Order: sequence, then C-alpha cells, then structure tokens
Amino acid sequence: MLYALIDIGSATIRMAIYDIKGHSLQLVHKRKHTIGLAAYVKDEIMQPEGINKACEILQEFSEFLQAFNITRVEAFTTAALRNCKNSKEAVATIIERTGIDLHVISGDAEATYDFIAITHGLNYTEGYIIDIGGASTELIHFTNKEIQQKISLPLGSLALHAKFVKGFLPTASELTELRKYVQGHLDQIAHFPHSEDLEICGIGGTFKGASFLYNALFKEPDTNTHIPANRISEIIQHFTLTASPLSETDIITLLTTVPDRLRTVIPGLVIAEELASYLHANTINYRDAGMREGFIYTHIIK
Repeated sequence: MLYALIDIGSATIRMAIYDIKGHSLQLVHKRKHTIGLAAYVKDEIMQPEGINKACEILQEFSEFLQAFNITRVEAFTTAALRNCKNSKEAVATIIERTGIDLHVISGDAEATYDFIAITHGLNYTEGYIIDIGGASTELIHFTNKEIQQKISLPLGSLALHAKFVKGFLPTASELTELRKYVQGHLDQIAHFPHSEDLEICGIGGTFKGASFLYNALFKEPDTNTHIPANRISEIIQHFTLTASPLSETDIITLLTTVPDRLRTVIPGLVIAEELASYLHANTINYRDAGMREGFIYTHIIK
C-alpha cells in the first residue's frame, strides 16, 4: 500500500511516499521545500507569514496526493511549531485551512522515532544518535539497541543562524558567539557517558552536509559516510569568513554539496563539533534514516 508522510520541520517541509508491503518499506517518491520555518518565529511567536508558507506547501502536497488517489496520510510537526507560544493556535489554523490533520510530535517522541529508525541494521551495540534539526537537537545514548538516555536540546542550525549570523556564513566573531551559546547548554548532558570508544550515529541534513563537505575537502569517495570528529573543526574554519574571501574552489564546493543548507550547515556543524568534543567521541557515522521511518516502524509496520 502507498503511504504518505508529511514532516513539517524547522528548516524544511517534506513529503515522502512509501510502498509498504508486510514488514518492508520502499521510498518511491519525495518532495521537499526549504522554507526555514524557525526563522518566522519572533519573540517565541510563529508569525502569520510562517503559517501562510506552511499552508501553501501543504495545499500543494494535498493536491498531489489527491491527483494520485493516495489517501493514507500522516502529517506531523516538530520543534518550530512545537516550541512557539502560539503552537495550538498555529496548528489549528493550518489544519482548518488545509484539511490535513497535523500532529505535534514531542521532543521525546522525536528522539524515540530516530532511535527506532537508526537501529534497524545498525552494526554496533552501544553509541550515540544525534539528530540536528532547524530548532532542536535530539541526543540518544543506547546500549544493546535499547535507549538508556535521551534528551531534546533547544539547539538548532536554523535558529542559531537567525540568532547570531547576519550573512550566509559566519564571521570569526559570530562563530565565537555561536560556540559560547552551544557550550552554555552542554551541562544538560553531563549525565551522558563520555567515552572515546563510543561512536556517534548522525542523522539529518547537517550530518548529510558534513559527509558531503568532508568527502570533497579530504578527497574521500562519495560513498564514504564516516567522519573523524576532529575534522569537523577544520570544515568549520575552512568556511568561516575572514579578511580573505572564499576561493572559487570553496564556493563551488559549497554550492554543489550543500545548496539547500548554505545558511545552516556551519551552525549545525558547530553543534555537532561541541557535542562530539563534550562526549569525547572520535567518530561520526552518517546514516540516511530518521524520524519518518521510525514513525512507520512504530505505528504502521508492527
């Protein structure tokens, strides 16, 4: 059967259509709009412009689904709409205007769905899972494929860009403020284990971009998904604005590897670097799976 999942995130709004047969699923179509919904939150209030953007895209998705008679649809939203003070009112408006039943996913549930998706096919028994979104970051410590600790941190790539960075890329001084802000939240994970033996499994757009940038800068094959944690700092410094402009080679690298994340990839990598350093993790392994698949394994494929 065909099943559509719509995910209203802080940076993107995505629709993924899966063919589900028994206990297997295959992604057959996906659509994405990068609108940066978190940037429409002012003084913790989702502005009408952000609600209008969300409605416009959901109506487009709804027309597509109707055209192909796809009736099994689940839609959910995460931090951008979850954390704003007018969350209930904004969600109710979106439902009324689009006819799509929209569920607000808690940070705890988001972390759990991430875990369920990632542990399908994972080849090690203990480590961390990190999902850096536009307005929040989910961190999970697991052993033997069981969650030991999980937390949703109020750190997101788009939110940090909006708060600290004026242009596309941060300056050295903006980068310093970014780091201080992220470091100020790390006491929330003091109870997580700190071990060089544990690997980070990174999911989401920041880690996808990190993988692309690392492979391009350090001449690794495109299929490589392993990133030494200590290389993240080099990537950040490489694309931080200084008195010398970026070279044409660097500009081409950015435009070809992270075209949809030019504003958010460096703030996201700052979060990744600070978490890896704090946890003493040496290796980051990017995996192309996440909350949507975890939702399916939890509620559809049982």
